[in-house]
Amino acid sequence: MYRHLLVPLDDNDLSIETVSKAVNLARTLGARVSFVHVHDRDAALLNGETAPAGYIDTYRERASALLTKAEAAARALGVPCDSVILDGGVPHEAILETARKLGCDLIFMAPRGYRAARGAALGSQTAHVLMAGELPVLVSSTQDAGQVHPMVEIIRDEHRALAAVLHAWLHLLNEGNPQNEADVDLMRAMARYVAEFPLALHHPREHDYLFIVLRGRTAVVHAELDELERQHERERAMAEALGDNVERYSQGQIGLPPLRDAVASYAHFMWEHMGRVEGVILPVAQRYLTEADWNEIHAAATRPDSPRANGEASAAYRQLFSRMAHLAPP
Repeated sequence: MYRHLLVPLDDNDLSIETVSKAVNLARTLGARVSFVHVHDRDAALLNGETAPAGYIDTYRERASALLTKAEAAARALGVPCDSVILDGGVPHEAILETARKLGCDLIFMAPRGYRAARGAALGSQTAHVLMAGELPVLVSSTQDAGQVHPMVEIIRDEHRALAAVLHAWLHLLNEGNPQNEADVDLMRAMARYVAEFPLALHHPREHDYLFIVLRGRTAVVHAELDELERQHERERAMAEALGDNVERYSQGQIGLPPLRDAVASYAHFMWEHMGRVEGVILPVAQRYLTEADWNEIHAAATRPDSPRANGEASAAYRQLFSRMAHLAPP
């Protein structure tokens, strides 16, 4: 029986599916999971281009976000886990070497990854690991985009939007010392977005529609839903504190390190929250909810008095997002 799974993850849309399936398998087996992300620097920098300013910091932040989400999903289901980021090297060689070092007895991989095309039957790195024959390899099945209900994609898209703002903010702080007024204006816009967008549009879609219907269908995630709702309240307080910190920074009351730490703490908290929703709740919802349930959720989310149907609010946040893009450095 397998006791230790190695799960390589790439920064693509298949990763959260792979995490969910690997964690559920490990839970069934009573096994632990080690997640690994290999940074293929040569593939990431195409055509011999040199790394742009802040590239390493940006890459590591995105890799950290990916693995934080994976670990959060595993811990939510009681599966022991750890993770590692490997910088450089050929991905399949690094994966096999990590499996040997950690004593893993099964490698669980997505069929595509590490920049493989979505239309490909099997990614090159997955094929290389299979052909090495050193360890058993389980290649995960994938779900066609057409099988995912639009409400699932709406929630994922909103997570991506918030993640894009947080990555941009961390990149801005990693670039150096923002001294001019434009940088402060940009951070004010970011603070407003993270404080208002989840509360006004995103949380109602999760709590008022999905969570309530899911509670009526199964009790298997009641404890996790309770925790996510508690996190919504903590998230609100943390986001408001970010706005206060930006103002304190603009007035010279705090320096850059405390502001950077506050943004990084909030981002880490959000990666964990997103990992629980995407890696635990959405897969359970797709398993237990009927088509009629999904239609009910969609109808509730689009009724005239719902946040989603509030065109003015949605337009306001699109404008705010565009403003951040305009203020951000190229």
